[in-house]
Amino acid sequence: MLQVGDRFLQAKLQLSVLMRQPMLPTTEPQVHLWTRDEYYRLTDLDFFQGRRVELIEGQVIDRAAMKSPHAIAIDLIDAALRPVFREGYYIRQQKPFVISDISEPEPDISIVRGALEDFRHHHPDTAELVVEIAVSSLELDRAKAGVYAGAGVREYWIIDASGETVERYREPCDGAYRTVETGLTELETLAGVLAVGELFRMQQV
Repeated sequence: MLQVGDRFLQAKLQLSVLMRQPMLPTTEPQVHLWTRDEYYRLTDLDFFQGRRVELIEGQVIDRAAMKSPHAIAIDLIDAALRPVFREGYYIRQQKPFVISDISEPEPDISIVRGALEDFRHHHPDTAELVVEIAVSSLELDRAKAGVYAGAGVREYWIIDASGETVERYREPCDGAYRTVETGLTELETLAGVLAVGELFRMQQV
């Protein structure tokens, strides 16, 4: 019968042998990035029933419930933009916007070239202007700037409802905006809408 000392030596020997064996490769935990096809399948299964969600860079983002100030802000911006972007443009409120296989945001307002009938069978994949109203989502909306720039969105506004200021992103290039203006007031930004709309119409091809 093995003595305690012998058992200790035997266990030590076995441990020594194990330590000399090659270890199995290990990998860091990976985050699963959802594709739009997977996102659609989950939607068809009512997985998101009762939730406001959007797909951003492979992540399904839960959006806060829309309160009255947010809803009114969207309507006010829409009303200000509609007289400027008339024929040849389609103004959309919180409708899907296809950017890539892993991104389908639903911006508060997007202005795209074309007419409603042009998007009967597909969502737009770029826009002249995108506007997000940031009530509790300022950091997320800032992160979306790279996503929108990558899609060639010519101009992106974030209206910070808490501070009543506007961040204006222009000149998309290589997934980023070359020009960023912050601290603008809503009136300053909207005062330039007419000139911006006129410039877009002049450059329309």
